[in-house]
Amino acid sequence: MNEPHNTFSTLVCRGIRGATIARENTRDSILVATRNLLEQIIAANQLAPEDITSAIFTLTRDLNAEYPAVAARQLGWHDVPLMCAQEIEHPQSLPRTIRVLIHWNTTLAQHEIKHIYTNGAEALRPDRFAGSK
Repeated sequence: MNEPHNTFSTLVCRGIRGATIARENTRDSILVATRNLLEQIIAANQLAPEDITSAIFTLTRDLNAEYPAVAARQLGWHDVPLMCAQEIEHPQSLPRTIRVLIHWNTTLAQHEIKHIYTNGAEALRPDRFAGSK
């Protein structure tokens, strides 16, 4: 019988996804957009840096003025392993998009994780945001 794990008492590593769109390809725009996204993820999931295993940021090809990981460091993620990469090009991709995948140690069940898409990036997940506009 395939019963789901009772994660309410077991600490596990879960993924939190998020995405946002920067206004332009400038250092300030990338950092502001990333900080705002991370602050929303932190608030929605009550994250503490010591519970974050690692985070991977990706940017679309049209963003290269700054690493989004700098914004995480500005928020105090000094000991969290961070990585930045370029998103795979796709003809239908949204421009100036910053994505994040945070690996988080938590006792929450997968369905309790709050993924955040903002500033037009909601279009990346129409299954989650249908009817929100």
